[in-house]
Amino acid sequence: MTKPKAKKTKGKPRKRGFPWFVWLAITLGIVAIVAFVRTCPVSKPASLSQPGELKAAIVDQLYSLQPNEDFIIQVTQELEDYGFEVDTYQGDEVTVDLYRRLPGYGYELIIFRAHSGLLGSKGEAIERTCLFTNEPYSETRHISEQLSDQLAKARIAENYPWVFGIGDEFVIQSMEGEFDHAVIIMMGCSCLYLEDLAQAFIAKGASAYLAWDGTVDLDYVDKATPYLIKQLCVDKVTVGKAVTSTMNVVGPDPKYHAILKYYPPQSANKNLEQLISGFI
Repeated sequence: MTKPKAKKTKGKPRKRGFPWFVWLAITLGIVAIVAFVRTCPVSKPASLSQPGELKAAIVDQLYSLQPNEDFIIQVTQELEDYGFEVDTYQGDEVTVDLYRRLPGYGYELIIFRAHSGLLGSKGEAIERTCLFTNEPYSETRHISEQLSDQLAKARIAENYPWVFGIGDEFVIQSMEGEFDHAVIIMMGCSCLYLEDLAQAFIAKGASAYLAWDGTVDLDYVDKATPYLIKQLCVDKVTVGKAVTSTMNVVGPDPKYHAILKYYPPQSANKNLEQLISGFI
């Protein structure tokens, strides 16, 4: 915001007008307003989309360790060609609070380029799917969510730092607002090995949830996801056809053999336009 310059006049003051102390009060008021505007933090985005607008988000939790600018450019272009305005959240922007606020931002499509996995230690039964943030883990933060098992302590491997991970209960209990028929695409590992996280997003208002059923290699999923987006946004086929075509053309993960799936089953016969408009 550019501060407007005050106009100055030369010569004698006009006989009629406000007294000097009134002008002083007005001037101080303007200075206070400008100072408030300049010091208020700007967050993105703070309101729901306007009617007729389409908004999409790429949540790139992997950016700090494994960036892929070509992926972001390609997917952003395909989304914009469809008519989406695209927001990208990268690296340290991907926090617990970002996940908490996501439903209220009014996105019709969200792509999570983020680590994920199955919660549990060696010898323990697998019970939940965990989606990683990039926020360093701390016992003294988000205490109520930790005590209620909405958040988990997660890391990629032994040599990596611990971060917060969210589970299905966090989606249901702590995410603010509703997704309003958003399509969710998960690029991480095992996000449809179980259906817990998928069911939570659907319960929170999403219309479709697409993810792999096992471990995926990042190079593979960075290749498969743009093809999937092209099927949905350029060719405008149904979810079922987009997933089938991706598996036929790109194939399952060549190393881990993970397969792309979708949830719920009735989303198979709907295209992107039908899903985000609530036509289920």
